[in-house]
This record gives sequence, C-alpha cells and structure tokens, in this order.
Amino acid sequence: MKSIIFSNSLARFAASVVLIWAAVPACSGNESGKDLRPNILLIVADDLGYADLGVHGSEIRTPNIDGLAAEGIHFSRFHTAPMCAPTRAMLLSGNNNHVAGMARQHPAGLVQEYLPGYEGHLSDRIIPLPKLLRDAGYHTYTAGKWHLGTEQEHSALAAGFERSYNLVDGAGNHWNAVGFDNRPSIYRQDGVLTEYPDGEYSTAVYTDRLIDFIDQQKDDGQPFFAFATYTSPHWPLQVPEDELDRYKGAFDQGYDALREKNFNALKAAGIVPLWSVLPPRNGAITPWQELTAQEQKTEARKMELYAAMVENLDGHIGRLLNYLKASHQYENTLIVFMSDNGAAAEDFYDHEEFRDYLQAHYDNRFENMGQPDSWVSYGPQWAEASSAPFKRYKGHVYEGGIVAPMIIAGAGVKAQTGINSAYVTLMDLAPTFLSVAGTHYPADESLAPQLGENMQALLAGQTTVVHADDYVTTLSHRGGSFVRKGNWKMVQDDRPFDEDNFELYDLGSDPGEMTNLAADKPEIMETMTTLWQTQRSELGIVLPSDL
Repeated sequence: MKSIIFSNSLARFAASVVLIWAAVPACSGNESGKDLRPNILLIVADDLGYADLGVHGSEIRTPNIDGLAAEGIHFSRFHTAPMCAPTRAMLLSGNNNHVAGMARQHPAGLVQEYLPGYEGHLSDRIIPLPKLLRDAGYHTYTAGKWHLGTEQEHSALAAGFERSYNLVDGAGNHWNAVGFDNRPSIYRQDGVLTEYPDGEYSTAVYTDRLIDFIDQQKDDGQPFFAFATYTSPHWPLQVPEDELDRYKGAFDQGYDALREKNFNALKAAGIVPLWSVLPPRNGAITPWQELTAQEQKTEARKMELYAAMVENLDGHIGRLLNYLKASHQYENTLIVFMSDNGAAAEDFYDHEEFRDYLQAHYDNRFENMGQPDSWVSYGPQWAEASSAPFKRYKGHVYEGGIVAPMIIAGAGVKAQTGINSAYVTLMDLAPTFLSVAGTHYPADESLAPQLGENMQALLAGQTTVVHADDYVTTLSHRGGSFVRKGNWKMVQDDRPFDEDNFELYDLGSDPGEMTNLAADKPEIMETMTTLWQTQRSELGIVLPSDL
C-alpha cells in the first residue's frame, strides 16, 4: 500500500539518518528530571494564499512569519490537499486522505460514510499523531478549527489531545457562534460542548487558549505538541474595528494587476524560478477594467479586509512566539508554519445552498463590510491573484489548490539561506514529529503504514531532499484526482470525474500546468494510468462509475 520507492542512495541515506535530538528520549531526561526532547508547535493558517506573505514579496505585512523564515527553512514546493478537512486528516495521520477517513468533508454526498475512506472523520486504519505523542510523554494541546467529525467520539479529545478548544465546523463567524446556515457553530473544550465568548475575535481567542494550555503545565518537565489551527484568513472577512482600514486604497489597481505584481514579486524573492511563466488569466473572471467604478470599489474593499486579516493573524502568531520566548521555551521548540490549501474562492453569500439564510441575517453593504454582521468573501478573482504562479485555487487539484506556504524553524533546524525547492507534502510532518519525539508509528497489520517520510535529515542540513525522484503521491477529493510520480503529474480536475479527461504535465518545466502532454507522451500516459488504477485500488478511491 505504501507508494514510496527509493531508487538512489541519497534518499536511502536521508531515511536512515538518526539525529541526536531524536535519540535523546531514550532516557527522556537528565538529572533534573526535565525531558530534553523539543516542544513542537504546528501553526496552520486557513486558506492563506501562496503569494500573501511579506517574505514572498507581498504588500501584506507579516513580520513574525517572515522572522521564522529568516531563522529556519523556507519551502516553495510544499503540497497539501485541496480542501481543509482532508489536509487536517493527512496532517494528523501522515497518510492519504482516503486512508485517514476524509475522502469527503461534507456530511452528504454521492459516496456515503459506510464506505471505507468516506467516514467524514478520522478512520480506524490510522492512529492520530497526538495520541502517539501523548503516549510518548508529550502534552498535547490544540485550539482553533477541528473539521474532522462533529460527534464527541470524533473530537480532538478522542484523537489524543489532552487539552482542546475547537470550532467543530469548517467555518464560522469570527465574533460569535452564529453560523452560515440555520444552526449555530459548534464548539468543544476538552471534548465537551461549550460556549464561544461572544464578542471576542477568533484569532485572539484561539491564541489565548493555546497559551493558557501551555502555561498551565510549563514547569512539569514534559515537552508539548501544540496545534494552533486558526480560522483566519478564512471567510467571512472580518477584523477588529481599529484594523478595518489598515490597507485602505492598497488594492485599487485591481485583481488582474495584483496577480501580475505578485508573480513578479515571487520571482524577485526567489520563490519561483525566473524562467517561470504566469498561466493565462481565468477567462471566467470579469476583467478588472470591465467593472463599474462602484464594483471596483467593492472588490478592492474585499482584498483590503483579507489583507488586514492576514496581518492580524501574523500579530497573534507573534504573541504566541513572544510567550514562548518570555517563558524560555522558544529555543527548545520546533516550529512549523503552513497554510492548509490554496487561496479560497468560495462565496457562500451568493451560493444557492446558503444565500437565503446569509442574505437574511448578514449585511454586506459597502459601509458594513468587515463588521461582525457582514459575511464577505473575496472570490476567485482575488484567489487567483493570491495563487499567482499556479493555475486555479482551493478546491482544485491543479497546483494552485495544493501548493501552500510552509516555514520550519527552531530546535533541530539548521537555518538555510535562500529557498528550499524540495518536493514536500503535509504527510511528511507526522513522521518527522514522531521521530523528533523519539517514537515511531506502530508496525501493526491492522493499520495502514504512513505514506510520508521523516524530514529530520533535511532540517538538520544533512540533505536537501526528502523524497526520491520516483516518489508517488495520489489524491482524490470531490471529483478531482491526480497521481504524481517525480515531476510527472496526471490530473483530472473536471466535474463530474471522467478518466478520459486526465491531463499530463511535467512540473519540472511547467509548474503552471499550461502544456498538456497527454497526446504527446503516450508511453508516460500509459504508465501513469496504470499507476493510477493501482493506487485507487490500494487507497480505496471510489468513482461514480463504481456505484
């Protein structure tokens, strides 16, 4: 079942390296009784676009995240799932979303939960990362978005988190528990239903809770794993009153100009190669010049609010990092910052399933945009600007939906100048964290083996790659599917799914997926098609034609 093949000695060496920091837990402490293993802090932004960091050349100010990049390793080819829930399932399992139980993230659909892989919560084919870390002697904390099942038996507590405060759903108002349909947002603390502190801003609430969890047990000598899973900058685009106008006028040039500006800034920052070509603009999006003056004003306001949310998020990440520094825990903490998928294009305010409720309960007039009683999204037009080097955005299995920012810094990380362009996936983080903790994934025949690889050798500066050239990744979600081997990617992004619509791209020379080579490379298409059929059988991918 495991789709990883090592074909060169470098990859074998990287997989076998045993670092000092992973060996320390054998005795788990020193004469003082303090466990010497590093803390682990995993920070996940929700729907943050690839281009939207200061260190990526963006106009959006993110000094705290930029500081992490300066201290550690800045990745340019980090790959996620195309949507929130499968990313979280893969992140906490080190496995494919089907194996982990999150082949779907909506409670209803063509494929129902009785089929393995489509449970809509973490499956019994994996053991969640926090449970393994807790068994290894780590405190485990989380605050923020859960999105991995609504029932108590599928809560963060059940997954092994010792302390938790979570929004159960995938999205919600950032100021209260009013949802985007006829039911309120659900929150749980330590597995039990709880209230949201009405009138407090989500990013501040989650940061406060996580700091409190860590602080309560900081002196007992045990390391911690903390999962800061923010709902920012996920829509609705809302920020505190005094931050609403931070970017007033900054995006009056429009989304078409910003897309080109972001692309050029990413080149200048070394994030994408100088030879890269910007994919053609999406013809379904109305050109900026064709909007009326009022439409342009409204559109620019959307991006202003999004940018303010990103800067606000960076400020709260700074609070979290400053707490660790003030409490003398920063130096012994491995820190990972990432986004969960590509930039978000959804607009629920005008979505046929939700618009009646939202438009009856929220006020999106220009003068009210960004307030707690507004429900603003910035749509595909700005999402494509945020995904500038790539095609499409969240929800798609083209690179624009699955390439996200990631920075790793702190304990055990040798800072690197420049950008690391190694192919890395979110499945690689769980095996790395387990190795850091001096433990491993159980070799149990009832469990699927992890598909990710330990990144410690790369973090320590002993190699520059994680995977061999023929490493295979496969993913299918909501009608989009791909199989990738090395730089070859066979992808089907149309809905409904049809295997005859598979396209072929060489990502080594065409990261924007502009030249479909399916007709020109029949031998490779045949190889990739056979690989896809094998993979979907092994992973339990169900197609409409199977039902």
